[in-house]
Amino acid sequence: MTHAAAAPTPYELAGSAAARLADLTGVERHDIALVLGSGWLPAVDALGEATAEIDTTDLPGFSAAAVAGHSGKIRSIRSGGKNLLVFLSRTHYYEGKGVAAVVHPVRTAAAAGCSAIVLTNGCGGLKEGWQPGQPVLISDHINLTGTSPIVGATFVDLTDLYSPRLRAMCKDLDHSLDEGVYVQFPGPHYETPAEVRMAGIMGGHLVGMSTTLEAIAAREAGMEVLGISLVTNLAAGLSGEPLDHAEVLEAGRAAASRMGGLLSRVVAGI
Repeated sequence: MTHAAAAPTPYELAGSAAARLADLTGVERHDIALVLGSGWLPAVDALGEATAEIDTTDLPGFSAAAVAGHSGKIRSIRSGGKNLLVFLSRTHYYEGKGVAAVVHPVRTAAAAGCSAIVLTNGCGGLKEGWQPGQPVLISDHINLTGTSPIVGATFVDLTDLYSPRLRAMCKDLDHSLDEGVYVQFPGPHYETPAEVRMAGIMGGHLVGMSTTLEAIAAREAGMEVLGISLVTNLAAGLSGEPLDHAEVLEAGRAAASRMGGLLSRVVAGI
């Protein structure tokens, strides 16, 4: 009787993806990873010269991008002596592929040598005075997905998950940057006005459908984490207008050049 080979663990799968990444890009080791969320795509051109671009599906464990405005590509960029690994899309928890699929890019980046990761997203803003197209640093998060990417009884300290050092560096580069607590809802439906009020009562300032699970996986892997949200709309019930995905992408495009400039300077400082 033959036994089927045991399926690889999420960590082994990430190791395989990192090895294949090195083969396809010709870059043995990457230094910093960036995950670009809704509306952030145009910012990538400011980061530096692309030395390689591959489809996510060329690597083990990745599936095709499922959301409009997201591109299923991974770009290797040389910037100021560093090799950047830029994911031009992400897998969202609401796609139903499981939490391991959501954090596979983060684990692949860690296996590829990255010591820091920049997680970006487009989200709804709760704070009075914030406008669509405004970048906000993530200071902390509330994970309302009801799940964790960590396998087994591995206890990971999240006290200073979003690097105080990197946040301070960003504020030095751009004094106008505000910061806030990001609340991840499961999605894919937008939050109700009552849920937005709840998030505010809990101490949240930003609401969205990504990032927290990736940040936890990055911390488990020992990476320094920087989170930046792009406020693409005022959260439900705050503006009196209905929410629209096309609007999210448009707000991102409008802010893209500012974001690209900020990211390139931040990356140089990491």
